[in-house]
Amino acid sequence: MHDQLATLYPRHLAVLRDRADKALALGGFDHLLIAAGMPAEKFLDDQDFPFAVNPHFKHWLPLTDAPGSWIIHTPGQKPKLVFLQPRDYWHVVPQAPQGYWVEHFEIVIVRNAAEAVAALPAGHRAVIAPAAVDGIEVNNPAAVLDYLHWHRSYKTPYELALMREASRIGTRAHRAAADAFRASASEFDIHMAYLDAARQIDAELPYASIVGLNEHGAVLHYSRFDRTPPSTSRSLLIDAGASAAGYASDITRTYAAADASEFQALIDSVDAAQQGFVAMVRAGQSYPDLHVHAHHVLAGVLREHGILRMSAESAVEAGVTSAFFPHGLGHSIGLQVHDVAGFQQGERGGTIPRPAGHPYLRMTRTLEPGMVVTIEPGLYFIDMLLAELRDKPAAKDIDWAKVEAFKPYGGIRIEDDVVCTEGAPENLTRDAWGRE
Repeated sequence: MHDQLATLYPRHLAVLRDRADKALALGGFDHLLIAAGMPAEKFLDDQDFPFAVNPHFKHWLPLTDAPGSWIIHTPGQKPKLVFLQPRDYWHVVPQAPQGYWVEHFEIVIVRNAAEAVAALPAGHRAVIAPAAVDGIEVNNPAAVLDYLHWHRSYKTPYELALMREASRIGTRAHRAAADAFRASASEFDIHMAYLDAARQIDAELPYASIVGLNEHGAVLHYSRFDRTPPSTSRSLLIDAGASAAGYASDITRTYAAADASEFQALIDSVDAAQQGFVAMVRAGQSYPDLHVHAHHVLAGVLREHGILRMSAESAVEAGVTSAFFPHGLGHSIGLQVHDVAGFQQGERGGTIPRPAGHPYLRMTRTLEPGMVVTIEPGLYFIDMLLAELRDKPAAKDIDWAKVEAFKPYGGIRIEDDVVCTEGAPENLTRDAWGRE
């Protein structure tokens, strides 16, 4: 892996430098300064939250634990890293930079934040930072950010290599979680099995894991982690990812107990539908159109399993499918789980609105080569949404006994990370699952 990254990184850096040059020209800036950021302080305490590096910083470098550091890009000059290595016996001091990328940077080591700011160049500066910094004006200029965010949607081969690694780690951990479920473990212990297999702590994961047994699978962002296993483990919905040098994987799987054959059949139908949507991740495909298409296909799944008696078209038009599939089909992914520019109209900004009736869709772009998106359809049995559905005219075309039979299983979500290419899509998740 190291040799591959060493080979791919110079071209990745060249792409970022070229993008930065063009972004600076749009705003008339001389320098691009990117702060790694600092840990956020807890209210009324002298402790910090876990550090989360500025994604713009880790785009340039595989450094995710360098608080107080800066990247300096000046067109025509070698990029510079101002690396904060404080004198500190309270915390682990970051090691001096090393690895395949250091030869491509001028590196200056400083001992405190004031020295770091003093090392920054003067002039007309575009300063990208997540919070205010003493001694420097943080401007986060829109023209620069819009350009960089737009082009961040197109992953370099270096980035894709790291995302494949994040998928490999995530699928390995998902296998361990599935084994723990089959051993009747609690949600907490399933989560611990996941962390152990990923070899990552919670703060290192790209997002907080969702581990829901039985009815908890109907809570879209369930995060309680019961410590005691239920008397009967009927189903597991686990949505969990992993990180590789700051790049994310985002994977969801749903499992049924061995004796839950009807729910397993529903899982199988959603899985087949999901693979059909993955196959449509191709250049020129409108993501909103794909999302609406998913509603029609999932309406067919609900009809196939006897839950609906109406046509797919009628179910979508009446909003019935939104009660069972209330979230978006997916989102852009990369340096962040919900990566930037999912709604952006172009490199100068602008917004592409969501289609009417689909307020939770996180991606409205047309797919192009180099983009990476999640494909995550689901079917859920959520009390609040079902209660609202009972009051609609379409309620007469729903088999409520079937709904009640499925409610103890919570819900189903199947999610893969997929690369749009010049041809057939690359499924990072399933490819990694096959290798593990």
